[in-house]
Amino acid sequence: MMEIKNVEAVLYETRGPIAVLTLNRPEKLNALDYAMNDRLLFLLAQIEADDAVRLVILTGAGRAFSAGGDIPEFTESIRQGTEIAVRDFVRRGQAMTARMEAFCKPVIAAVNGIAFGGGCEITEAVHLAVASENALFAKPEINIGIPPTFGGTQRLPRLAGRKRALQYLLTGDAFSPQRAYEMGVVNKVVPHETLMEEALALADRILQHSPLATARILAAVTRGLNVSIAEGLEIEREQFARMAGTEDVLEGLSAWISRRAPNYCGR
Repeated sequence: MMEIKNVEAVLYETRGPIAVLTLNRPEKLNALDYAMNDRLLFLLAQIEADDAVRLVILTGAGRAFSAGGDIPEFTESIRQGTEIAVRDFVRRGQAMTARMEAFCKPVIAAVNGIAFGGGCEITEAVHLAVASENALFAKPEINIGIPPTFGGTQRLPRLAGRKRALQYLLTGDAFSPQRAYEMGVVNKVVPHETLMEEALALADRILQHSPLATARILAAVTRGLNVSIAEGLEIEREQFARMAGTEDVLEGLSAWISRRAPNYCGR
């Protein structure tokens, strides 16, 4: 059953245990203004606290996923001075992408069209991404004299490698969804008309498993990416220890031994 929560700059609907967030400024190509950014953070906090929601799909209304930051709005912040621009624009955007990257429930981007600037940075930050054949990616910030500010100088090199990332960061050239797949920015490229179907199918596969184990894997991967292998292995041990005494582990083992489907708590 689908339940629509609010009609605002970001739409929120639930499809069973899946929350679907839709960036909803189609007339502005879903440019990320401050209100949209704040609304995303607000909704993620709600979803985190809602045990009935186990996974998030993020997409865009109209022909764009997101064309990036709202240039007229952050231009005004820049005119007010560096301190205000950093506070209102950079920190706000970085907080949003960091929240998605470290979110305790899987976040899948269903990239339906243009994903420039901040839209590309969201795609880089989320856990998984499915792209329409109509999608188009770019890191165009250099064209207006700034570096990416929502994490794009850090995440794209980690995903794609330094030289591949710098090619797009330094030229502002657009790249295709197939190129995004080759660089590890998206997991799959699909026909436009099946985009949501494919994202929901991926979600359903994830939802077959223990929600506790899913959260532990997300935590281990997110925390471990930027530390040494020794520190990463310690994080992995910690996450296993948090799972070992749970009913989900006993149920998973029992189901495997009995050759039956597990019945996890919270599913």
